Amino acid sequence: MLQTPDPAQLEILENVLITVEDDGRIASIETATSDASADIELPSTSVLLPGLIDTHVHAPQWPQLGTGLDLPLDQWLFDYTFPLEARFVDEAFATAVWNDMVPSLLSVGTTTAVYYGSIHGPATTALAQACVDHGQRAFVGRVAMDHPDGTPEWYRDASASEAVAASLASAEAIQAITSNAGGRSATRVQPMLTPRFIPACTDALLEGIGELAQQTGLLVQTHCSENDWEHHHVIDRFGCSDTEALSGFGLIRDHTVLAHGVHLGLDDRRHLIEVGAGVAHCPLSNIYFGDAVFPARQSIDMGLRVGLGTDIAGGPDSSVLRNCGQAVSSARMLEDGVDPALEREQRGRSSSRIDIVTAFWMATVGGAELLGIPAGVLAPGRVFDAFTVELNRFRWDELDDWGRTFEKLVRGATSAEIGQVWVDGRLVTSEH
Repeated sequence: MLQTPDPAQLEILENVLITVEDDGRIASIETATSDASADIELPSTSVLLPGLIDTHVHAPQWPQLGTGLDLPLDQWLFDYTFPLEARFVDEAFATAVWNDMVPSLLSVGTTTAVYYGSIHGPATTALAQACVDHGQRAFVGRVAMDHPDGTPEWYRDASASEAVAASLASAEAIQAITSNAGGRSATRVQPMLTPRFIPACTDALLEGIGELAQQTGLLVQTHCSENDWEHHHVIDRFGCSDTEALSGFGLIRDHTVLAHGVHLGLDDRRHLIEVGAGVAHCPLSNIYFGDAVFPARQSIDMGLRVGLGTDIAGGPDSSVLRNCGQAVSSARMLEDGVDPALEREQRGRSSSRIDIVTAFWMATVGGAELLGIPAGVLAPGRVFDAFTVELNRFRWDELDDWGRTFEKLVRGATSAEIGQVWVDGRLVTSEH
């Protein structure tokens, strides 16, 4: 078993017996004795890892994965994304997408996903139902957006009051289907309040969702300081940063998930740390839309909660593992710089690099801390969310110790090497 309980530690546990209770939580992890028996025994050719947590997924964008990434963000939204999301008024179409997407994400080890839905209540409820049916842990939010300048006329909430009411109704519908499912499903899939981002929302909508969060205690997700366009839109509109504006509306709360945060200032980060909010770091999509590199090393060292996200479909790869590799690459680019016209000492930001251990920590423990869930590491009292990887392609016995093997499999494992996947101790897929 390989895992990263803190950003600088790769923990290697060999020949252990994991006992899982009926509620899906780990009761004990002990050294296996010669006479120990287990219901499931992994072969020596595979290794167990904690399940991956994707803290930022635009579920309706699944059918456009990998398209239009040559465009600026605002044009990409209006030319590609909003027309596609508007199609989710068709619940049958939505359900077909969800039943393709959720198993696909499970097959690459994503045991927990944080989803933006569309503005459509039935489609968003169907997304939660798909997560229940396929056994994925998920946070699901109906997107709220009503600003006449930041959204097209044919894809927006009719008013702020209707957006707030629809957000509450969607949350209640998700809670109803998970309660009806019973057992572990009642807590495994949860609603989340989801104002899209400030350019798409009127002040009244943002204020209303903030009041709803206060009244219900539901978690909040939105975008924050994603790129130059969005960042400066907020400054021009409110005379302050995204963080300050969102905080004023009551949306920066404990475990609020802020997607991207590329342009957060130091004061912004300090405020998020104080409140307990954090960032869904999306290194691959930030290449296309972020206009800069998120300083992951600095943020983690400060104590900011940081998870990892794919940002489907702004990020064209649905694998959290691929985004681990990109997080390392982006941090190197931040440290070394990218403009050869500058002198070496002027080109980058020192002490910015991270390694694959830190990246995997963001994808597991970091995401769990951001969401406030007992996942991310395999330990007594935590949920048994895990997956196996076949080692044959990643380990040369005469060359590789576990550290080298871990780096290779995080960078290289695909659904072809990922075998069994468990959520809450339940086997949800066993296909190679």
